[in-house]
Amino acid sequence: MEGVGPSIAFWALSALTLVAAGGVMVSRNLLHAVLFLILTFIGVAGFFVLLSADFIAMAQVIIYVGAIAVLVLFAVLLTPRAGRDNGETRWALPGILLAVCLAAIFLFVVHDTAWETADTAPAGLDASALGTALLTTWVVPFEIASVLLTAALIGAVMLTRSPEEEAEDALA
Repeated sequence: MEGVGPSIAFWALSALTLVAAGGVMVSRNLLHAVLFLILTFIGVAGFFVLLSADFIAMAQVIIYVGAIAVLVLFAVLLTPRAGRDNGETRWALPGILLAVCLAAIFLFVVHDTAWETADTAPAGLDASALGTALLTTWVVPFEIASVLLTAALIGAVMLTRSPEEEAEDALA
C-alpha cells in the first residue's frame, strides 16, 4: 500500500466504518441500526480491496451484505410483534466503560507489538485452492455448517409464526 491514494482511501474507509459502527450502537431505530450495519460491512469489504484480497472482499459483500444483513432486515420488517425502537437500558454506562477499557487494551497491544511484514503472498492462497480445500479436505464441516444454517433459518421462521397461522396449518 504505497502512495497517497491508498492512504486517503484507508483513512476514508476507516472513518466510514467507524462512524457506521457507532451508528449501529447509538441508533434507537432498529431499521436504522441494520442499515448502519450494512454500511459497516461495505467498509470492511473496502479494507479487503485495499489489501488486494479481492476474493474475500467479494465474499464479504455477497455473504454479509447480500445475505446476512438482508436476512436481518427482512426479519425486522416482517416480524409484526417486534418493537422497532430500542428502549433505554441501565447497562449503557457499564457498556461504554467496558468498550473504553477494551479499546485502551487493543491500542496498547497494537502499539507494543512488533509487526512482521511479508514481501510476497504465500503460495497457494488463491480462489481455486480455497475451493479445492472446501470441497475435499473441509467438505464435512462445510456441509455441517450448511445444515445448521438451514435449521437456524427454519427455526427463525417457526418463531415468527403467529398462533393463528399454526392453527391454520394444523387443519390443512
